[in-house]
Amino acid sequence: MSPQAERFPFVEMDPAVGAVSRLPYMPITLAFQSQSVLLMGLLDTGATISVLPYDAGIQLGAVWEQQTTPVQLTGNLAQFEARVITVLASVAKFPAVRLAFAWTQSNVVPVILGQVNFFMEFEVCFFRARSEFEVKPK
Repeated sequence: MSPQAERFPFVEMDPAVGAVSRLPYMPITLAFQSQSVLLMGLLDTGATISVLPYDAGIQLGAVWEQQTTPVQLTGNLAQFEARVITVLASVAKFPAVRLAFAWTQSNVVPVILGQVNFFMEFEVCFFRARSEFEVKPK
């Protein structure tokens, strides 16, 4: 492991099926204005953009009507309106970075950490056979 990297275990989602259900979730603290919240984010290399569920934005003190830049989501979330929100994000011991999210009106989605711009700010190496992954700042 690189000395500047932090390792995280995959999270088992369904004990009934064990290792098959393990996914790369990691703790991430998001801050917006004067509020901050610790959430679990799913690292998704196939997601173009990062997604923030509606309730997570509310926990951060965001007001839907004040976020005025629309963004179109695709797939299962295409039916939901989404707006851009920029937050300060802290991962492990690393300095905080600004991350942009598509804040969706849906709560049926986890916090998704996607290409824009989580994977632009952090290098990630997956070790699926060992059910762990490594994260470090770019």
